[in-house]
Amino acid sequence: MPQDLRQRVAGPVLCPGDDGYDDELAGFDLSVRQRPAVVVGATGADDVVAAVGHAVATGLAVGVQATGHGITVPADGSALLITTRRMDGVDVDPAARTARVEAGVTWGRVLEESSPHGLAPLLGSAPAVGAVSYTLGGGLGELGRRWGFAADHVRRLDVVTADGVARRVSAGEHPDLFWALRGGGGNVGVVTAMEVDLVEVGEVYGGGLFFAGEDARPVLAALLAAGQVAPDEVSLSAALMTFPDVPAVPEPLRGRWCCHVRVCSTGEPQRCEDVIAPLRAAATPLLDSVATLPVTRIGTIHNDPVTPVATNSRSLVLHRTDADAVATILRHAGPRTSFLIEMRLMGGALARPPAVPNAVGHRHAAATVYTTAYPHPDGPSAVDTAAEQALLDDLGPWSDGGALVNFLAGAHVGAADVRAAYEPATWERLVAVKSAWDPGNVFRINHNVPPHLHEERP
Repeated sequence: MPQDLRQRVAGPVLCPGDDGYDDELAGFDLSVRQRPAVVVGATGADDVVAAVGHAVATGLAVGVQATGHGITVPADGSALLITTRRMDGVDVDPAARTARVEAGVTWGRVLEESSPHGLAPLLGSAPAVGAVSYTLGGGLGELGRRWGFAADHVRRLDVVTADGVARRVSAGEHPDLFWALRGGGGNVGVVTAMEVDLVEVGEVYGGGLFFAGEDARPVLAALLAAGQVAPDEVSLSAALMTFPDVPAVPEPLRGRWCCHVRVCSTGEPQRCEDVIAPLRAAATPLLDSVATLPVTRIGTIHNDPVTPVATNSRSLVLHRTDADAVATILRHAGPRTSFLIEMRLMGGALARPPAVPNAVGHRHAAATVYTTAYPHPDGPSAVDTAAEQALLDDLGPWSDGGALVNFLAGAHVGAADVRAAYEPATWERLVAVKSAWDPGNVFRINHNVPPHLHEERP
């Protein structure tokens, strides 16, 4: 037991075999087993400084876990893992329309604190996701077509770098770090807090249009056409999935293969209705839940799972979409398909450069495709994995092979996948910043950007 570290850290410091060790490691994604040499339950920036200093002194790599979404590289006996859930401070400034958010806070908590002021953060479809880690990876949510990626609206970051120093970074302070952290993830430090813009929105017009899966071809064709004319305030996506046959699922969908179109608009309801009218005309919905919602219920639009599961997912960005792409997707989709297929349309503000440049990749993608196997007691199978990959392989003509980094999850993600999440010039700049600030690659329990001395050449 690192007794010296325990004396310097206010939170728990645990090793394998200690009471509470397994509970401290619990997260959302159960597909990657975490067994670090040391886990530090940080309560604040001082604990993170002590943990990073100890790791560097003892030759351990450093990883960070908030909610456990998107774990890719397991923290093993050569690593120290910092858990941030105790760092739960949120400070909303309604006049400035900003929020200071500590590293363990979920978007749901920020939404709860900001919504009484008619404000909201640029959260994702799942409010239970950690706000900081989501933002460092870029952050694509229902509000993105109007306001851009979450990373585009960061004002400053508090970060502990590999030399064990706590720093504040912004466009005017350590701008290279500021650029790399927003989109490059935790490759150059542990972010302990961030200050972000809030946007003025108290309610949204949104929900789901649920169609029989057999109607997916005309519905998806109408979706792509709607996406071409939709104003930035309207976000659209669709998921091909089989709903479980359980009482919690509405009766018309129970046990059925469906095409679930997700709608979210921050503008006038009629403008959104004009956009989605062709979808309703394409086929008769089994269920229509589109309505005016308080922004606090934005998470019900996608209704992403909140129960921990072993994920088995794949993702790809499409740089164009057309009828042939839809046909390719549908060749892999059906009632017996063992995985969900989701397509989110991008464009709008997502495609425009932010006021302060950052490292977010694939900003100009037309859509992102994501697959995930249905939960199974025995975990994902090799058959699921091969079937998901076959879909992505067949979508190759519409893509350059990359994915948004926040959609890369699971043990199968490798160095080539991480590199493909960025355009070549962005990657080279990330490597340069990493080489300057973390030449020893201390922060490598992540979607790793290796420094020059460690870089894997293609």
